[in-house]
Amino acid sequence: MQMAILPNYDVVVAERKGALRYYDNTARTLKTIAQLNVFSGIEDGLLGVAADPDFSNNHWLYLYYGVGGNKNVSHLARFELNGQKLVRSSEKVLLEVPTQRQYCCHSAGYITFDPQGLLYLSVGDNTNAEEIEGHNPTDERPGRELADDQGTSANSNDLRGKILRIRPESDGTYTIPDGNLFPRDGSQGRPEVYAMGMRNPFRVSVDAKNGYVYWGDVGPDTEIKAEEGKLSYEEINQARKPGFFGYPYFLGANEVFPDYDFATKKEGPGKDPARPVNDSPNNTGIRELPPAQPAWIWYGKGPSRRWPEVGKGGASAMTGPVYYRDLYPNAPYKLPEYYHGKLFIYDWIRKWIMAITMDKEGNYVRMEPFLPELRVVAPIDMQIAPDGAIYLLAYGTNWFARNTNSGIIRVEYAEGNRRPIAVMSARPNVGGVPLTVQLSAKGSRDFDEHDKLTYTWNIGGRAYQGEQLKHTFTKPGVYDVVLSVADQHGSKGTATTQIKVGNTPPEVRITSQSNRSFYWDDAAFDYKISINDKEDQTLNPERITASFNYLSYGKDLATALASTGGTGMEYVRAQQLYASLDCKSCHTVETKSIGPALKMIAERYRDSTGMSARLADKIIRGGSGSWGSYPMPPHADLPRKDAEDIAEYILSLARTPEQLPLTGSVRLTGHEGKGSEGAYMIQAGYTDSGHAGIEPIHTSSHLVLRNPLIQMEDYDEGNAGVVIATKNTGFISYIANITFGKFVRFNHIDLTGVAAIHFRVQEQGAGGRIEIRRGTKTGTLIGSVEIAGGQAADPVRDWKDLRVPLSGARGMSDLFFVFKNEKKTGPLFHVDYMYFEKQK
Repeated sequence: MQMAILPNYDVVVAERKGALRYYDNTARTLKTIAQLNVFSGIEDGLLGVAADPDFSNNHWLYLYYGVGGNKNVSHLARFELNGQKLVRSSEKVLLEVPTQRQYCCHSAGYITFDPQGLLYLSVGDNTNAEEIEGHNPTDERPGRELADDQGTSANSNDLRGKILRIRPESDGTYTIPDGNLFPRDGSQGRPEVYAMGMRNPFRVSVDAKNGYVYWGDVGPDTEIKAEEGKLSYEEINQARKPGFFGYPYFLGANEVFPDYDFATKKEGPGKDPARPVNDSPNNTGIRELPPAQPAWIWYGKGPSRRWPEVGKGGASAMTGPVYYRDLYPNAPYKLPEYYHGKLFIYDWIRKWIMAITMDKEGNYVRMEPFLPELRVVAPIDMQIAPDGAIYLLAYGTNWFARNTNSGIIRVEYAEGNRRPIAVMSARPNVGGVPLTVQLSAKGSRDFDEHDKLTYTWNIGGRAYQGEQLKHTFTKPGVYDVVLSVADQHGSKGTATTQIKVGNTPPEVRITSQSNRSFYWDDAAFDYKISINDKEDQTLNPERITASFNYLSYGKDLATALASTGGTGMEYVRAQQLYASLDCKSCHTVETKSIGPALKMIAERYRDSTGMSARLADKIIRGGSGSWGSYPMPPHADLPRKDAEDIAEYILSLARTPEQLPLTGSVRLTGHEGKGSEGAYMIQAGYTDSGHAGIEPIHTSSHLVLRNPLIQMEDYDEGNAGVVIATKNTGFISYIANITFGKFVRFNHIDLTGVAAIHFRVQEQGAGGRIEIRRGTKTGTLIGSVEIAGGQAADPVRDWKDLRVPLSGARGMSDLFFVFKNEKKTGPLFHVDYMYFEKQK
C-alpha cells in the first residue's frame, strides 16, 4: 500500500492485511518484520507507512491502520524501529479516526511530511458507495446515514474525506500548526483538517518549495450527464491554501450534482459552489461551507478533450512528488534539468506516469508521458530517494490478492554510459574445511545493450576472472569476496559478501508420520527431532532447544520466528514489550544495575504465590523499598495485560524451560474453543560450540500446523478475483470472477491422512468444475467436482458444501485448483473456503 525509504536505502512496505515488510538494500532480501492485528475488510487494513524526517536519530515509523477487533476506528500511530524489528510496545497513538465497517468503501490512508516536519494524512470518505441509484451519496433518509457523504466529506466535525495536517511531538502527541482550515479551538470544525470535500484522496504529496499540496481523488461512478460524458471524474487537485474541494456536491471544474431526493426519486437544483450549504440531518459541523475549489486536472472514463494523454477506461488518479533538481546537489542519479519543477502524476489502473509542466505560479502548462517503456503493473506509490533514484511500488494485477508481479522498482538515471550493476550469489557462505563455494555473477547486467562485461573476483588478495567461479577454501578464516563488473568504457559496479570457513552448520530435522500441515480436534501428532553436527562429535544437551506451542493468533508466527528464530515463543511478545520500555535502563537480565537483575527478581519470588499480579501492580504504580532506596517510576499508561505479560516473563527466568523430548507424540487440544486463527508450532534448534575461530552457529527447524479450513482468497499465487467482505456479502470474502482456465495455488500442503476436501461454493454463472492437481496446473489430477450453473437467490446465504474425495494423495506438494468449463464462457461460480477432512 505504501513504502518508506530509510536513510540507508532499506525500504519498509505496508501490506493491507497487516504485514510490515522490510527490504534490506545491502543483502537484497525481503522479509516480514511484523504482522499487525488489523481489520482488513472493505478497503481498510494497514494502509500507510512513513519514516520520521529525523529517522536517523529517532528511528520512528508512522503507521495508519484499521484497528482489529470490534471497535470501529483507525489509528495513526508511531512506532520505534530497532534495526529490522518493529518495537510493538513502543506504539504511541497520535490520532484515532472513528469509522463505519458495514459498507464499502474508501479509506485512503497515505502519510507524508513537508520540509517543516508537518505530517499529512489522507482519509477517505468511508461512505456506502453501493445502491446510490447512479447519483452521488447524499441519501438523507432515516437509516441511510452511512450513504450520506454530507456526514463525512462535507462535515467539518468529521475527519473522513479530508487531508489532515498536524505537527507530531516527541512525546507521541501532536499539535495544530498555523494555517489549517479551521481555528484551533474547534469552534468551526476539527482543527486537524487542512482540506476537505474529498471522496478518496489516495495519494498526497507536498511541494518542497512552495508548500502546495497535491493529491489524486478517486472518482465515483454516477449516471449524471456532464461536460465530458458522465460526472464520474478522477481528479488531480492542487491546494495552494486550505479549502473545501467540493465533494459530494461538485466535481471537476465545479460541475454541480443535482439535489436528488432518494425518497421521491426526483432531482432538483444543486448547491451553489460559491456558497455551499450542508443542510443534511447527518451533518454535525458548520452549515455554511467555504467556497468550493475546482479540480486542477480531471478526466472521466471516456477520452478527455482537455487531456487526451490520459487515455480512457477504468481509472484511479494519484500524485507523486514535485521534482527539484537542486534538492539533490550531489545525487548520482538525479534527473536532468528538463524535469526541474515538474509534478509527477500516475494512474493505478491505466498504468501510466505523467510529468506535468507548470509555470512559475504553479499553473498547469502541459503533460507528457514519463518512462512509458517501464510498464509498471499498477503503480501505487512513487517517491524520490536522496540519491535521486525514483522508487515505485507496483501493486500487481489483481485487487485484494497476492500478486506475483508486485514489487519495489528502483529507477536510476545516468547520462551517457551507464555503469553495470553487479549482483552476486555465493552458496554456501559458511561451512567446515575444506569449503567449496559456487560463486555466480549471473544476475549482473548492463542497460547499455552493446556493452561487453568482464567479471573479476577478489578473494584474499588474489584476482580471478569469469562470470561463474568455483573456489575451494582450504584454511579456516573469514574471507571477504568482492565482485567487480566492468564494461569496456571503464564503468564498474561492485558487490561484496563474506565467506566463513571452519565451522559446519548443524543439521536439524523434524520428521513425522502425521500430517505436517494441519491440526484436527483431539488428534495426535508424532514427531522425531534429529540433530547432527560435524565438529561437535558429542552434542551438548544444554545447547539443544525443543518446544511445542499453540499460539491463539497464528499470524504472529512470522514476527515470533523473525525475533527469536523459533525459541522462547511463549514470552516473545513480553520480551519485545520489555525491551521497548524504560525498564532496561535500570534492570538487565543477568547483572545488577541501579535496580536488581531480572533473574534476581525471579529467584527471590520463585516460590511465592500470586506474584505475577503483584509484580504487574508494581510495574504500573511504581514504588521503592523492596531492593533499595532508588524509586521505580510508574507506568500508568501501560495496559494491565501488558504488565502481567512482562511480570510472567520475568518470573519465567527462574524456571527451567520445559524441554520437549526429541521423540514423542502430543495431543492437539490447545486450540479448542479459541477460534480458527491459531496455529501449533514445533521447533527444534541446536547451537554448536564453534570451531576454528568461527563463532558458534545456530540452526533451527520448525513445523507449523494450521487450521484445516483455508480461505480461498489467501492463495499463494493465482489469477482469481477477490470479493471483499462487506455487509452485502454477509461479511465474508471469497474468490469470484472465475472463468475458464483460471487457477489458484497453495504452497506446501501435506495430504497425509486427508480423505477429502470440502468446498463452500455458490452458483453464480455458467457452472463448471474444480480440478485439484499436484505440482503444476497440469499435474496429477487427484480430485474434481462439478458445480451446477445458476444464480443464487440469496448471495449471502445460498452456499453449498461439496465434498471431493482424494485419490492416491499423500505427502507434501503444492496444490493447484484449476477452474474449467470447456462448453461455456463467462463467470462460472464463487468459492468461499475449503476444508481438509481427516481420514477416519
